[in-house]
Amino acid sequence: MGDDSEWMKLSVDQKCEHKLWKARLSGYEEALKIFQKIKDEKSPEWSKYLGLIKKFVTDSNAVVQLKGLEAALVYVENAHVAGKTTGEVVSGVVSKVFNQPKAKAKELGTEICLMYIEIEKGEAVQEELLKGLDSKNPKITVACIETLRKALSEFGSKIILLKPIIKVLPKLFESREKAIRDEAKLIAVEIYRWIRDALKAPLQNINSVQLKELEEEWLKLPTGVPKPTRFLRSQQELEAKLEQQQSAGGDAEGGGDDGDEAPQIDAYELLEAVEILSKLPKDFYDKIEAKKWQERKEALEAVEVLVKNPKLEAGDYSDLVKALKKVVGKDTNVMLVALAAKCLTGLAVGLRKKFGQYAGHVVPTILEKFKEKKPQVVQALQEAIDAIFLTTTLQSISEDILAVMDNKNPTIKQQTSLFIARSFRHCTSSTLPKSLLKPFCAALLKHINDSAPEVRDAAFEALGTALKVVGEKAVNPFLADVDKLKLDRIKECSEKVELVYGKKAGATADKRESKALPGKTAASGAAGDKDVKEAAAPKSGPLKKAPATKASGPPKKGKPAVSGASGGSGSKNKKGPDVKEIVEPELSVEVCEEKASVVLPSTCLQLLDSSNWKERLACMEEFQKAVELMDRTEMPCQALVRMLAKKPGWKETNFQVMQMKLHIVALIAQKGNFSKTSAQVVLDGLVDKIGDVKCGNNAKEALTAIAEACLLPWTAEQVMSMAFSQKNPKNQSETLNWLSNAIKEFGFSGLNVKAFISNVKTALAATNPAVRTSAITLLGVMYLYVGPPLRMFFEDEKTALLSQIDAEFEKMQGQTPPAPTRGTSKNIGGGTDEGEDGDEPDEGGSDVVDLLPRVEISDKITLELISKIGDKNWKIRKEGLDEVSSIINEAKFIQPNIGELPAALKGRLNDSNKILVQQTLSILQQLAVAMGPNVKQHVKNLGIPIITVLGDSKNNVRAAALATVNAWAEQTGMKEWLEGEDLSEELKKENPFLRQELLGWLAEKLPTLRSTPTDLILCVPHLYSCLEDRNGDVRKKAQDALPFFMMHLGYEKMAKATGKLKPTSKDQVLAMLEKAKANMPAKPAAPAKASSKPAGGAGPAKFQPVSAPVEDSMSSSVESKPDPKKTRGGGVSKAKSVQGKKMPSKSSLKEDDDKSGPIFIIVPNGKEQRMRDEKALKVLKWNFTTPRDEYIEQLKLQMSSCVARWLQDEMFHSDFQHHNKALAVMVDHLESEKEGVISCLDLILKWLTLRFFDTNTSVLMKALEYLKLLFTLLSDEEYHLTENEASSFIPYLILKVGEPKDVIRKDVRAILNRMCLVYPASKMFPFIMEGTKSKNSKQRAECLEELGCLVESYGMNVCQPTPGKALKEMAIHIGDRDNTVRNAALNTIVTVYNVHGDQVFKLIGNLSEKDMSMLEERIKRSAKRPAAAPIKQVEERPQRTQNLNSNANMLRKGPAEDMSSRLKIMYRTYRIQARSLSGHSEATHTVPREFQLDLDEIENDNGTVRCEMPALVQHKLDDIFEPVLIPEPKIRAVSPHFDDMHSNTASTINFIISQVASGDINTSVQALTQIDEVLRQEDKSEAMSGHIDQFLIATFMQLRLIYNTHMADEKLDKDEIIKLYSCIIGNMISLFQMENLAREASTGVLKDLMHGLITLMLDSRIEDLEEGQQVFRSVNLLVVKVLEKSDQTNILSALLVLLQDSLLATAGSPKFSELVMKCLWRMVRLLPDTINSINLDRILLDIHIFMKVFPKEKLKQCKSEFPIRTLKTLLHTLCKLKGPKILDHLTMIDNKNESELEAHLCRMMKHSLDQMGSKSDKETEKGASRIDEKASKAKVNDFLAEIFKKIGSKENTKEGLAELYEYKKKYSDADIEPFLKNSSQFFQSYVERGLRVIEMEREGKGRIPSSTGISPQMEVSCVPTPTSTVSSVGNTNGEEVGPSVYLERLKILRQRCGLENTKDDRPALTLLSKPSVPAVVSSTDMLHSKLSQIRESREQHHHLDLDSNQMHSAATTSSSSSSSSTAANIDDLKKRLERIKSSRK
Repeated sequence: MGDDSEWMKLSVDQKCEHKLWKARLSGYEEALKIFQKIKDEKSPEWSKYLGLIKKFVTDSNAVVQLKGLEAALVYVENAHVAGKTTGEVVSGVVSKVFNQPKAKAKELGTEICLMYIEIEKGEAVQEELLKGLDSKNPKITVACIETLRKALSEFGSKIILLKPIIKVLPKLFESREKAIRDEAKLIAVEIYRWIRDALKAPLQNINSVQLKELEEEWLKLPTGVPKPTRFLRSQQELEAKLEQQQSAGGDAEGGGDDGDEAPQIDAYELLEAVEILSKLPKDFYDKIEAKKWQERKEALEAVEVLVKNPKLEAGDYSDLVKALKKVVGKDTNVMLVALAAKCLTGLAVGLRKKFGQYAGHVVPTILEKFKEKKPQVVQALQEAIDAIFLTTTLQSISEDILAVMDNKNPTIKQQTSLFIARSFRHCTSSTLPKSLLKPFCAALLKHINDSAPEVRDAAFEALGTALKVVGEKAVNPFLADVDKLKLDRIKECSEKVELVYGKKAGATADKRESKALPGKTAASGAAGDKDVKEAAAPKSGPLKKAPATKASGPPKKGKPAVSGASGGSGSKNKKGPDVKEIVEPELSVEVCEEKASVVLPSTCLQLLDSSNWKERLACMEEFQKAVELMDRTEMPCQALVRMLAKKPGWKETNFQVMQMKLHIVALIAQKGNFSKTSAQVVLDGLVDKIGDVKCGNNAKEALTAIAEACLLPWTAEQVMSMAFSQKNPKNQSETLNWLSNAIKEFGFSGLNVKAFISNVKTALAATNPAVRTSAITLLGVMYLYVGPPLRMFFEDEKTALLSQIDAEFEKMQGQTPPAPTRGTSKNIGGGTDEGEDGDEPDEGGSDVVDLLPRVEISDKITLELISKIGDKNWKIRKEGLDEVSSIINEAKFIQPNIGELPAALKGRLNDSNKILVQQTLSILQQLAVAMGPNVKQHVKNLGIPIITVLGDSKNNVRAAALATVNAWAEQTGMKEWLEGEDLSEELKKENPFLRQELLGWLAEKLPTLRSTPTDLILCVPHLYSCLEDRNGDVRKKAQDALPFFMMHLGYEKMAKATGKLKPTSKDQVLAMLEKAKANMPAKPAAPAKASSKPAGGAGPAKFQPVSAPVEDSMSSSVESKPDPKKTRGGGVSKAKSVQGKKMPSKSSLKEDDDKSGPIFIIVPNGKEQRMRDEKALKVLKWNFTTPRDEYIEQLKLQMSSCVARWLQDEMFHSDFQHHNKALAVMVDHLESEKEGVISCLDLILKWLTLRFFDTNTSVLMKALEYLKLLFTLLSDEEYHLTENEASSFIPYLILKVGEPKDVIRKDVRAILNRMCLVYPASKMFPFIMEGTKSKNSKQRAECLEELGCLVESYGMNVCQPTPGKALKEMAIHIGDRDNTVRNAALNTIVTVYNVHGDQVFKLIGNLSEKDMSMLEERIKRSAKRPAAAPIKQVEERPQRTQNLNSNANMLRKGPAEDMSSRLKIMYRTYRIQARSLSGHSEATHTVPREFQLDLDEIENDNGTVRCEMPALVQHKLDDIFEPVLIPEPKIRAVSPHFDDMHSNTASTINFIISQVASGDINTSVQALTQIDEVLRQEDKSEAMSGHIDQFLIATFMQLRLIYNTHMADEKLDKDEIIKLYSCIIGNMISLFQMENLAREASTGVLKDLMHGLITLMLDSRIEDLEEGQQVFRSVNLLVVKVLEKSDQTNILSALLVLLQDSLLATAGSPKFSELVMKCLWRMVRLLPDTINSINLDRILLDIHIFMKVFPKEKLKQCKSEFPIRTLKTLLHTLCKLKGPKILDHLTMIDNKNESELEAHLCRMMKHSLDQMGSKSDKETEKGASRIDEKASKAKVNDFLAEIFKKIGSKENTKEGLAELYEYKKKYSDADIEPFLKNSSQFFQSYVERGLRVIEMEREGKGRIPSSTGISPQMEVSCVPTPTSTVSSVGNTNGEEVGPSVYLERLKILRQRCGLENTKDDRPALTLLSKPSVPAVVSSTDMLHSKLSQIRESREQHHHLDLDSNQMHSAATTSSSSSSSSTAANIDDLKKRLERIKSSRK
């Protein structure tokens, strides 16, 4: 008992291992109880027993074993860690339990196995059970089979892999043990239950009796689809669901499961492949050529027997296929033809996809052989071609089929069409894209008109099938010309067709297809199809619905939204039908005249061909007005353009008329339904005028409008052919320029490249340099869209020209084509599907490639050439290759048929002479470029052999092979390469070079793909073996490729594939999979397809090498090639467990001896020398993707002289623990050895970069810790990193910012922050920006955040190379596929925005609408302050105030297309408001006609608009408006980035102007502030040119809005309104100070502006406001400016029309008319100076119209006499100034004789002539005292008259006074009295005073004393002239100029002089509106301050002349403002102003 008591004390786990069986039994029982009690599956208790479970089941004592099995079962069921024991426990069960006699033990053993399967370890269990089948003990075998059967029965065929079981079944059936045979039979029945007939083929060879028994058993089985009864843990929910359904009595799962389960097992997959090539008769190839047909037959029969094997092993069948093809094509014995066809069928069925590479050779031969009429031959050929079709794709054999379609033999045509019909049935809408369908439909349409009925029927069937497959929407565009009968026939055929796959897309299709061919059954044409149809028919219903959710069209079409690259090409055609092309018959001239007369005024038509140009001009103006008013539907475009073309038509000599004519053409094209017929009428004329200096721009505008109406491709073709049929070089060059621009605006789609190229070539050969330059520019633009293939067309040009072309292409390199801004709104009816949009860019590229003319070179590939290439002598082989190269070079672009060349070149790829291999590779590269996408069909027979060359031992050969593969892949895409087993076969080869190159290539290509063929899974087992390859580089490459395989296959599939690995390998691989899962990138989104586009630069930067030209990719791959010699230095940590144990003992011996002393030795100038070496390339530059041996050795060598030996050993040890030690030592010595650390800093940083490539986290953490300390030390020491140190360290540090672990990322970010203290942030910026291009999404996101921090901390100057470029780069990431990256990009830009405001938008440039809306939304959300509280902003961010000036002008750059739409919305809003607010009827009544028209046009525009207004930056306007107490002269800071504005100024300004009219006051104020910034800077103000009308419209809209809405809104703070008024008026004053801009304002706009301003002056509501009077004064000032600076014709005309309207308006205020008249009087006074710049014809026409509306009688009836006086004064002045010539200016008046005006003028002329006659007599008689003998009286008078004229003019007054002073000094006795006598008192005193001032200045007496008075009459005369007439008008108008002007002036002057403006209260007057009411306004008035500040910084001294008569006072006032007597000055000025006021009263 002592023994018992001893073991009883032991713990349970110790008992379980005890040698006594009782102890173990007790242990197992206790363990069982413990297991049952533990509730938590993850409890640590389970792990104690992990190593014991195998002992539980393998116990030698049977009784104990039973208990152990029970405990083990509970353990497996409940323990989380049980999976780890699978292999050993199941192996124990098989060997030690299944041989037990006790049934209970076996039962428990089976249960344990099933439980392991349940916990997802099925593969390991199955592997052990299959091993058990080989046991010599039949009991074990039987138990294993039984367990497998039970597992299959319970879990189903998805969990239990059937293929390995089926493999061993025949062997089990042969067993001598009956029990085994019986059990085998049972499992065969169970397998049959799951996969049905797929099992028959593998069991064909078992004993016939057994087979018969089996078949009987099979028949007894129920027909339903079996369902699993037990589920994996992950599927337990499903089980519960199934139970619920069963309890509900339903069996709803049936249908669904059917689809899932049935096609899962393919019989073909279960078969063993048979190798037949070696079994061919040895004399086969001789016999097949024999003359006797019997011998040939024997040979073929031998092949037939071999190919009956249902699955054939892959091999090189090319010779066999060639022999069979020859028999089919050339043998005269039809029986042998049929036999050879059967052999081909057998090969195709047995090889499946592996036969695809031969399909292209055989298909044309079979199709041509269809000329045979014998049914058995035809049937054999049909079977053959159908079987071959299933091995390839329709795309790859389409060329061959289409070539045969034109054959004259009707049987061939019929059979080809039938074959196409059968092929279509196997297609889906994605595998039959429009690009493929188009050529087939075109060929079939010819056949439906064939004379032979059988050909027609076959064609109808084929078209019907196509219709069924892809739907009517896709096919209809190609059937446009088919008559109804034939169309009905096609539809009828379509209804009869039943498709093979219903309409389900790719994946199931493949499976179903394979099922349709169990052995050889389904190959026969129609019959086979029928079987399949019947099988598919019941399912087609539900299946059809599947794609509907994705479909872009209606569900029944079932077209998947993303249909691959080819689908993209379809999407463009799809848009075709949406655009309704306007078709119009050609009309005769008579009809046109008739139609035109309906819509045009009669006078207009009469004057079209008038000989007087003025009449023609007037006619054109009428014409234009009529066109503007016309409705789109009513406009007879053709009639109108024919009228314009009427004599003189396009030969018009007057440029003004011609300009208008061209403008009208543009208007008609824009506004009407303009057809190509109409375009034909005008294009010739337009092209003729395009080179004209004056009319060229109008011609281009018209062409653009036509291109928009008739589409660019057609217009461009017409225009180009017309231009080049002329000889005028100017026209040619301008046409090319127009086209360059048009392509950018319209995009490239649909353009005919061929046509352009021929014209461009003509242009390049032109003698005129301008034509050549324009042609090169056009090529540059085309290059943006076409890419490198474009250059090939010009390779034969002269070298000098070619270099110019290359330079232009170089400029375009990397640029992306701009988004089309025109032609889109009309052309696209609705938004297209997203998927299609994504594919669109891709299609551009492929379209171009399709357009290239291709040469047929097959006839040049002669047998002689082929034999040369295969010759034994290498020199002859080289000759042959040279010939091939030159053939391809000459042809440039070739057709895919290249005869026997592929086989010959393939042979050369393994040539013993490596030079020839390289030459062959370069030929293959040429071939890829020359053949384009058609090279696809050669991938299998030529592409895969290139991959084999990647295994070459020579570095340069591998590099060339890689470049070639890339060139091919660029043309073909990756699908062809990944399909089939070829790639996996290559990877299988144990060649380290081949493996690493191939894996590297796949790692580069896979991330760019959106989907891959399922065959990719075949590479996975070989990928796993590469992960364990002996070669470190192979392992590294395999690890790199792992995430990309997983990205396409998914973690589940990859993990499942590890099932076949050894347990140790499996664990390692699974760990790597877990790691890869964390780094797995997301699949690229749809638009990323652009990366495969031929045009370089379209794809994302990181994939660019793929699409680079061949030479580039070659060179880049050569650079990166030294890879193979890489060491395992980077990946050492894997070997740690092995090596780590050996080393420490050795190193510890010397540990203490040499560790004293410094660890870093200072070598004088050591660092500098290393830098010099690196610069001189004496050593390797520290630049790599992964560190190679060379780098590590180099670093070791460099460190040897300056790092302690023992530390170096630790640093370069293979075990990571030593690295940790080294780092610990370095940390300890950091402080004590500062100088040493700094002297070796470059080496330390380089060594740390190596540690970044280690996989060990602890080393990495330690390294980062050290770096933090290191950079803190460096910043304390004020050390600055050198460029060399930075560039060899920062990029690698940035790699680590993308680590999956948070803690590492934080550390890296901390280090980056500290680095900015030792290395400039602006230099850091590009490194981090480079990091944003990484494939690692975490790294991209972190880098973007870091960039945001840099900008926030260091400002915009940190952005390199320029803020614009940097922000554009950042903005790209807003569209990133990864959410975190998108957020980071948005946050970064928001950060920049928060710091730098709206400038951001301008710098970012164009963003896609989606990205822009995301950004705007984010900015809105992140707004730190509410928009309504601008005061707070200053408090919150005081540091931002200094940026104010630069901020204000950072204009916002919005998407261009939104701008017009936003303005439209505003126009519309104001129109509605104007209509509804009838209360202020004045506002609505007086809207001019021209302007209404514009609004209507905008309103009728159907363009879709978005009303959402983006959030604007809140400018700190309060800062602007604060009163400035002591002003100092400042120079305005101009934002450094303002010049960027010119890149897209127009759209920016449009946008801001549109915001001026905003309903939100703040928005409007900000916009006005920004415009003010532009206007204030002379160098920037020209940016506003061209936008003046638009700006003024927005302004008066805002005025109208304030008047109608804001003023009425009681909630609104009136200060806000005053602020807005002050901004508007300030802006206007700025604008109207610039004559060049002011003159751009048109009549209609000026009229509206004046209306708005005068309405404002009369607004009594403003009067009540505190600052109302100031507003009135400012408006006065502005009106004066508008009158003076605008185009005088326009303003005069506007005032006349305004007066007319105001007099007509019954509700109008009489004051309104009065003010308009005052303005007119003002204009009259300006006339003497402006008369020469006025278009009198127009003014007189306006007066004529006025007099027509208001005849003299009617005017006299007016209450006031002012209107008639005003008119008379105006006419009188005009007559006086122009004299009799005035009568020549009545040209624009239609019937002068009836005009009251002409009579009036005649009367006036008569009167004035009389007066002038008498006056001149008097003057001559008068005379004056003689001053000089030489000067006669007349001369003196003239001279003095000239001087007084100068004094009287505003500009030259000073000059005049100076001259008068000089004159008086010279001739002291001169009498100037007569000249002063007729002038006003004011003028006289002004002259006297002026002379006194000059006298005092000249004599040096300083300035005039401040007490000098100003005459009270100062304001009387605006331009003082000696004539009394004008003077009287001046007096009348004297009211117009008021003291407000002086107050304003005074205020500004005071500020300039630094005087206070606070204490004097001045009375003030508003002159125009309330002349009689003086109002007192405090001088602290807010508005004063605001207005003066707005103007202060930009008003120069002479700009203060806000009114001409005030100019003089300004001069004196400014000069009198001396700082010596401030108080006196103020008093003096006060007194003067008082005098002015009293005189006004």
